[in-house]
Amino acid sequence: MRRAKQLLTALITAAVMTLAATSAMADGAKIFVIGGKADDPFWSKVKRGADDAGLLVKEQGGSVTWLGPQNYDNLGPDAAKLIRTALSQNPDAIVAPDWVPEAQDDALKAVVDAGVPLIIYNAGGIEAADRLGAKNYIGNDEYVAGVAGGEYFGSHGAKKVLCVNTLPGAANTEARCKGIAEGIAKHGGASQQLPLPSTSFGNPTAVAQAIKAALLKDSAIDGAITISAGDANSAAIAISQGGAADKVKLASFDMDEATLKRIKDGSQLFAIDQQPYLQGYLAVSLLNGLVNFGLDLPTKPVLTGPGIVSAENVDATLTGAAAGVR
Repeated sequence: MRRAKQLLTALITAAVMTLAATSAMADGAKIFVIGGKADDPFWSKVKRGADDAGLLVKEQGGSVTWLGPQNYDNLGPDAAKLIRTALSQNPDAIVAPDWVPEAQDDALKAVVDAGVPLIIYNAGGIEAADRLGAKNYIGNDEYVAGVAGGEYFGSHGAKKVLCVNTLPGAANTEARCKGIAEGIAKHGGASQQLPLPSTSFGNPTAVAQAIKAALLKDSAIDGAITISAGDANSAAIAISQGGAADKVKLASFDMDEATLKRIKDGSQLFAIDQQPYLQGYLAVSLLNGLVNFGLDLPTKPVLTGPGIVSAENVDATLTGAAAGVR
């Protein structure tokens, strides 16, 4: 009789716990993700990752909402407004990059002060996450990525590299160009930044003309790297129009299918990959587990890059691009 009562008590306890879990899951996790423009080739991959992770969030009764700016003309202040908009919606968790700390940090601190779990991703690094009290950082170490790119240039004979920055002042892009300079310096080379107005980001004609002018002005430039795949497409045009295709080695941070095709045919040396799909997927997945089950990951930061995509591994990368995740 005693054993039967113990069994009955255990069954009742298990049933209560199941009902409680089911009740909690009915609401699920309400997660907001701040990112770039959805039609930006890079950010479309981040969003794809967030959306794929969001399928499980939805199945568990939650939701994932993407918020992005209309353009990048006023990046920091616009991102801060999006963060405050997300906070006003009573979220269970928020994911955001820290592109421009001086413009965004107050808004990000407001998230943490409100007791809302925050993950910094894509830009800012673990330093930003620790400074703001965020749970983690997911993404690239932009400076390390830049150093890797500079060293790759140097090991392949480049001596003077132009780092084309169409988002000057943003912490992540400045770190990229700084890393390029320090990486190539290890091989006796040098790099200079070509800062362009942020309004030129996504403007192929403006970017191509600026790069072409820089190449014509300085014939010693034998390498060029852009902060985005879209700008690399413009750089390829500029190099061709400037008659420098046999001299200037092209590279880019991030990539699209056009980038990969150039690497395949030998007209681009390499691309630095930070696996944007994983940034969106992991950030949403980790916060969903934290909100619903108290799960946490002791690994900090969670790095998704850098990786060098070159002629040696471009075929496998093309397969991922065809699936929309590379």
